[in-house]
Amino acid sequence: MPSAENRQRVVILGAGFGGISAAQKLARADVAITVIDRRNYHLFQPLLYQVATADLSPADVAWPIRSIFSRQKNVSVALAEVQSVDLAAKSVLTDGGVFEYDHLIVATGAHHAYFGNDDWEEHAPGLKRIVDATEIRKRVLMAFERAEIAKDPAQQARELTFVIVGGGPTGVEMAGAISELARFSLAKDFRNIDPGQTRVILIEAGQRILTAMPEDLSHKAARSLERLGVEVQLNTRVEDITADGVRTSEGEIPAATKIWGAGVAVRDAGAWLSAETDQAGRVIVTPQLTLPDHPEVSVVGDAAKITWKDNQIVPGIAPAAKQAGAYVAKRIARETLGQPREKTPFAYKHAGNLATIGRHAAVIDMGWLKLSGVLAWWIWGVAHIYFLIGVRQPIFVALSWFWSYLTYAKGARLITGLRPLIRPQKSPAKDNES
Repeated sequence: MPSAENRQRVVILGAGFGGISAAQKLARADVAITVIDRRNYHLFQPLLYQVATADLSPADVAWPIRSIFSRQKNVSVALAEVQSVDLAAKSVLTDGGVFEYDHLIVATGAHHAYFGNDDWEEHAPGLKRIVDATEIRKRVLMAFERAEIAKDPAQQARELTFVIVGGGPTGVEMAGAISELARFSLAKDFRNIDPGQTRVILIEAGQRILTAMPEDLSHKAARSLERLGVEVQLNTRVEDITADGVRTSEGEIPAATKIWGAGVAVRDAGAWLSAETDQAGRVIVTPQLTLPDHPEVSVVGDAAKITWKDNQIVPGIAPAAKQAGAYVAKRIARETLGQPREKTPFAYKHAGNLATIGRHAAVIDMGWLKLSGVLAWWIWGVAHIYFLIGVRQPIFVALSWFWSYLTYAKGARLITGLRPLIRPQKSPAKDNES
């Protein structure tokens, strides 16, 4: 065995599912691992929409990276932001220093993409980070507060209109959750408005929502949304998003709150590695998930373009990232033992697609099993709790969900980070005296 000083150095960029999985699978390997992330926590993105709609608090879906690896002695964590990668020198330059590597794993994830309209982000935030979720929660809850004190009916209607762009899982789940929040959780909380009159509009440019699922499940999901009061607008293109609302190919929609869920892109990874990327910025890798000319560099998760069966791209979901991270870790472990370099290509095993629509409905496609309705919702919940990494979190998230299921209560309806809702106005008499 090599001495501690001579152990091979594995640097992992990103503490998402791919990076965490790779590090954990290398627990028994004689390597020195450094996990670099600009945040000090791992985030369970599939449940971010529940933070955005006040079902869960941020602490329920994120936990410190250091605590995850507190017992794994071959892992150190660096809170730093990557600036560049020197492939020739095998080093990563960060704002906290230089980290040399023998093996580099890039697992930096993806960001929401606005297809060249980045100015829309100010008015329609996406949902990839905790700060996104808390900002959306603030905007959603504030819309009801402003509607409560609005004197103009048109202004009140605008405040009570919510537009979600994109009919993928994020958009569908957000639309259902906001509608449920308005019609049930907030139903008795206001005196001057009826939250049940809230308009929730889901806009999709394609012919149906949830295009990754079979057509029959897609239609069932649309019907479930409509039963919740969501207006599903298909074959509708977004042409502009402003503070006042959304302009689409079908007309103008005055709306105070807009949420983006229509696309993702990978930032920086291709530039760091001087690598070929696709249009979404995903790095094109070999079947072994490495750079073509640098087998010591692997890219996993959302940051990689990995081809699957029938030339499909491996989806950007947690199970796919975990599988890729585990595959790369196994390959690195073999090499540290002096075994021949792994030539077997990565084989993604698709467990299925899931999406939830409110509290009593979900759709599940596992290939051999297709479900919708209440049973699918419970399976969706169990599956998501299973993937939670922490020890405390699954128990508390399960209890929170069960309480919400029984009572429709939203336990995280706090509006934080605000200036005063109404600024004090000077009286005319005081103005004249000044």
